[in-house]
Amino acid sequence: MKNTLPILLSLFTLYTLQSKPIDIPETQTVYLSGTGSDDTVEWEFKVNGGRRSGEWSTIPVPSNWEMQGFGTYHYWKDWGEEEEEASDTIAQYRHCFDVPSEWNGNQVEIVFGAAMTDCEVFINGQSAGPKHQGGFYQFSYDITDLLLTGESNLLEVTVHKFSENLSVNEAEREADYWLFGGIYRPVWLNISPPSSIQRMAVDAKADGTFSVDAFMKGIDSGFSIVASVYNQQGKQLGSSDPVLLTADQKKASLTGQIDGIKPWSAEWPNLYRLELILQDENAAVLHRFNETIGFRTLELRESDGFYVNGEKVILKGSNRHSFWPTTGRATNKSLSVADVLLMKEMNMNAVRMSHYPPDPHFLDACDRLGLYVLDELGGWQKAYDSEVGPKLVKETVIRDVNHPSIIFWDNGNEGGWNTDLDDDFALWDPQQRTVLHPWNLFNGINTTHYEDFDSGPNWFFHGEDLIMPTEFLHGLYDGGHGAGLNDWWNRILNHPLGLGGFLWAFADEGIVREDQGGKIDVAGNRAPDGIVGPFREKEASFYTIKEIWAPIYCPRSEVDTLPATFDGSLELENRYDFTNTAQLHFEWNLIQCISDSTPEPMWQTVASGIVVAPSIEPGLKGDLQLTLPDDWARADVLELVIEDPYQREIYRRRWTIRGIEEKVAQWIPETTSNSGNRASSTEHSILLTAGDLRVEIDSQTGLLKQISKSGIVSVLNNGPISVSGESEVQSMEIDPDGVTFHYTGSLRKVRWQIIDENWLKLDYAYHHRGDERYDYFGVTFNYDESTVKGIRWLGKGPYRVWKNREKGVEFGLWEKQFNDTITGMSWQYPEFKGFHEDVIYAQLNDSKLPLTMVIPSPDINLRLFTPTEANEPRKTHVDFPPGDLSFMHAIAPIGTKFKEAWQHGPEGRKSWAHRGGQTFNGTVYFKLGAIDEKE
Repeated sequence: MKNTLPILLSLFTLYTLQSKPIDIPETQTVYLSGTGSDDTVEWEFKVNGGRRSGEWSTIPVPSNWEMQGFGTYHYWKDWGEEEEEASDTIAQYRHCFDVPSEWNGNQVEIVFGAAMTDCEVFINGQSAGPKHQGGFYQFSYDITDLLLTGESNLLEVTVHKFSENLSVNEAEREADYWLFGGIYRPVWLNISPPSSIQRMAVDAKADGTFSVDAFMKGIDSGFSIVASVYNQQGKQLGSSDPVLLTADQKKASLTGQIDGIKPWSAEWPNLYRLELILQDENAAVLHRFNETIGFRTLELRESDGFYVNGEKVILKGSNRHSFWPTTGRATNKSLSVADVLLMKEMNMNAVRMSHYPPDPHFLDACDRLGLYVLDELGGWQKAYDSEVGPKLVKETVIRDVNHPSIIFWDNGNEGGWNTDLDDDFALWDPQQRTVLHPWNLFNGINTTHYEDFDSGPNWFFHGEDLIMPTEFLHGLYDGGHGAGLNDWWNRILNHPLGLGGFLWAFADEGIVREDQGGKIDVAGNRAPDGIVGPFREKEASFYTIKEIWAPIYCPRSEVDTLPATFDGSLELENRYDFTNTAQLHFEWNLIQCISDSTPEPMWQTVASGIVVAPSIEPGLKGDLQLTLPDDWARADVLELVIEDPYQREIYRRRWTIRGIEEKVAQWIPETTSNSGNRASSTEHSILLTAGDLRVEIDSQTGLLKQISKSGIVSVLNNGPISVSGESEVQSMEIDPDGVTFHYTGSLRKVRWQIIDENWLKLDYAYHHRGDERYDYFGVTFNYDESTVKGIRWLGKGPYRVWKNREKGVEFGLWEKQFNDTITGMSWQYPEFKGFHEDVIYAQLNDSKLPLTMVIPSPDINLRLFTPTEANEPRKTHVDFPPGDLSFMHAIAPIGTKFKEAWQHGPEGRKSWAHRGGQTFNGTVYFKLGAIDEKE
């Protein structure tokens, strides 16, 4: 697989440079701060509370002051008893900047990307304008008349962490996330001619028609304005008719038609540059103004679906905070691009902004790389009032209106909507995009959060409205996200009103605490709810989502093994909206992992091929024909890899080839007879011996008491015990090579057999009644984990699985070091402990005595110890079976933050045997010492 990140970043940078107009006159941008968290400028700074209070110092801008060693950390309502102190937290900023005399006669505007939360701005001691309230919004002041040209000018900013407006505090400062203070987005000056274009609002349709509202200042009679469209190579494609302006005209509307347009979508994010040119009566250019746009048509069809460019689209996304663990809400362009690429890697096509408008460079990345966006007005669970709210809606829309990626506006979240503001979005948006109330049924879309898989009558899957939970499968620790997604997604995908959904949330919101020695703080169980960690460490659900949301679905992926009669034909379902499979890249690999000569797994590609891509239109099914060699079935694994038109891997699937369990069993030598019996009995034990291998079995229970090699005692003992019912020995039979026990209860039969001086064989059988449900089917042993250093295994991996999260792992030869990671609290992934699917070989690297296990029985989940849980696991708690090392035919599911596993569908329910009961059989070979030691 190629590394596509440099390619995509290069394309991103190339287009950014090409789309930047080089002619003048145009608005000049001069940064007073840095451009992001990776590019800052030191300003003078003082805060009146918390760490380093009361002293003038310097601080990088943009930044959140808590992350720079100032003030007090607050999460949600943690400031409750400190409310009075917190609400009085005020910081002062000072910065000097030069104003060259060349700016005389121009307009100068100071722009703040955002500041938390109330902000007062002064230039040379004079107020720049009214105090701005609201911590997530871009605002500006015309400071032309306050500047001293040819001299140094003093900028002073007072920032209040909390607002004087109660509704702002309720909407933003009583929210379930970290509460920061400071100027955390860039600050810059816009210098434009006295007659200029201030902004534009564009509506560009998929058929090439466009309309532009141009907002201007300083217009004289006889001036004119025209709009032109350019492609990414800078070629002009067409223009509107010029519009003649009148004196002091503030707004002009232009229309045009461009032939041969390539529409924008998340799959094909085609972009253009729209340029406005303002001319005087002599056709001299007074000002030019540019925006990046995409041509696309959005339609919400009642009780039908959401359409982009005439095609029905299903949204697959997550919720994302603007966040980084060392800088808080201060981010940068590289991080935005990286996050979008991670989402695309998971085969997402959408993202919801939670719970405020993001940095503009994140929207730029969504435009250029292709994600549909729900842009959100703040308001976590309470709304802005009707005084400040309309201003914040305006600031949101006029900044973001031209991003083709934005498909919906969100008016707050979970009750944090002021219905008086619903109509305000359309005042500034000529596209008239639909407004949502996340968590509510509004405008024909049911966006309810955290419903049961099967909700009540006339609601959700049983209602008449479009279905799109803007939050579902709330992650917590290792629960949610991928756990339960397969059931949910099949339900949404196959429902005629399914519109999609958004997982909560993209990343663990953990901050590096300077006051706690660099510890990452996720605020208890409030913030470890990401698919990736704070530094974007990938959890197992990352790959589960990638598989389930893959735009190409292969029905044969629901089985793990190919028969010898497989003819190379794979049925595919094209789940893209705009992409034909002929535009994709397909390749296959045959892999050998079992060698006849060496009793140790390997991983070697023995044949590969490129597949001629079939032509399957979006929404249709067809066949992919692999041209495999005649002896393909001699290999052990067939791998299929699919890449999209941008060389991103969208799908990887591996199938074992029937007979692999028998192949691995060939590593075990045939039983050889010693002189005399190798099985003997004492008063309480059965002894099996061969060479320096000694095995002691309890004659009353049939359980392993002790196993040793060369006098070193293994920590494996006390098994096999049935994990779902007690058993009692009914009879025992000793033969020269072993002992067989028969039981009453769930465990029916156990046979211990010594093969030679290296190998011990266990055969077991247990039975379950068909009228009862069980968390687990299987047998278990005790094993002291204190000396375990790692594991190397042949099976699915490298991540652990749950009953309701079995996708996203693939058969392979894997290795990982021991850890006791608590998912979302520490980030050494993959986690070591838990259930590992379809394991046929495993070697525990034990500093005392390594243990090798060969498991020729199919479909065995190897349980490795019991993961440590966080103090408040909520619904993600899982009761593990007794013991430490288990061989399981059925395992438990895991829940989410708010729901038990069974509430998310059939995969989250307990297992049961078929009617009349079911007997399960298993075989395990044990070897003490390294697998490659001399036989």
